Amino acid sequence: MARIAVVSFRLGGGDGVSIEAAKWVVAVESLGHTVRTVAGEGTADVIMPGLALHASCPPTAGELHEALDDVDLVIVENLLSLPLNLGARDVVSDVLRGRPTVLHHHDLPWQRDHLAHLAGPSDDPAWCHVTINEYSRRELAERGIEADVVRNRFDCDPPLGDRHGTRTQLAIGTEPLVLFPMRAIARKNVAGALRLAERLDATFWLVGPAEDGYGDQLDRLLQHASVTIIRGMPEGRTIHDAYAACDLVVMASTWEGFGNPVLESVTHRRPLALNPYPVALELLEFGFSFARLDDIEHLRRELVCPDHALREANLDVARQHFALSDLPAELRAVFARHFPALDL
Repeated sequence: MARIAVVSFRLGGGDGVSIEAAKWVVAVESLGHTVRTVAGEGTADVIMPGLALHASCPPTAGELHEALDDVDLVIVENLLSLPLNLGARDVVSDVLRGRPTVLHHHDLPWQRDHLAHLAGPSDDPAWCHVTINEYSRRELAERGIEADVVRNRFDCDPPLGDRHGTRTQLAIGTEPLVLFPMRAIARKNVAGALRLAERLDATFWLVGPAEDGYGDQLDRLLQHASVTIIRGMPEGRTIHDAYAACDLVVMASTWEGFGNPVLESVTHRRPLALNPYPVALELLEFGFSFARLDDIEHLRRELVCPDHALREANLDVARQHFALSDLPAELRAVFARHFPALDL
């Protein structure tokens, strides 16, 4: 079988790219291939600091050749998609010219205001492009790059979290608990999510840290909140406990490349308040039904009288279209289509 390398800015973390890359690693290994992970930071077989988001200098071509020369296929996770480390992007692109490579695009520069002036991913006859949504596939096609779509996949039977124990640890009684299961950055629209919690008179639980210089703004926002705020994950608790403990998940983002909490709310059988960002509209076309962020009366009714039938119907849609168990076969089909000579 083949030797495959997965390369990214960072791996092994709680960000969406790391989470989805880990799913791909497991799927590829289940097909019988061996995987070597290479990243600038985090948890990987090879840590190459020059690949990191904020590295002062990129890796050398020699370092990359040493890490990748004996592999049959390279999967690049977002490093050639978002120009967050221009030097690393250029070196990795040069080293991979003519080599079988999958560019797994989670985000594209024109989808971020502060990066829109920078060039998007380059192309090479030996490369295959994969996006996580149809929206990005169309945008790449408009720029002359053909791509396949492999949407993020999810465990539709995740571990059951501990609702009672987690709420006790958080000192939550019978009052409603609204979960914001993401890090805090500007496009996640914490203000909109907090406003919903205030209108529902619910405790607001912000699980993730502030990033991308958003810390001071977040502190000011939360300082003036009229409801109880919980920040961070208590010791010993997991995201499964967080979903179990909450009464409502809020997804207020103005932009997401995918938006994993949308599907995670479904697989954990929790109601979702959704701000319909562009890719969310694409997800809704599969048949999901969610309350809008501004549908306060609907959400109040859901908190008092949960619609369990609707949650099961949403889960059926997830099982049909987004099951993690289907990922190995989907990747095998992509590999066979684009790299037939490798017999993957």
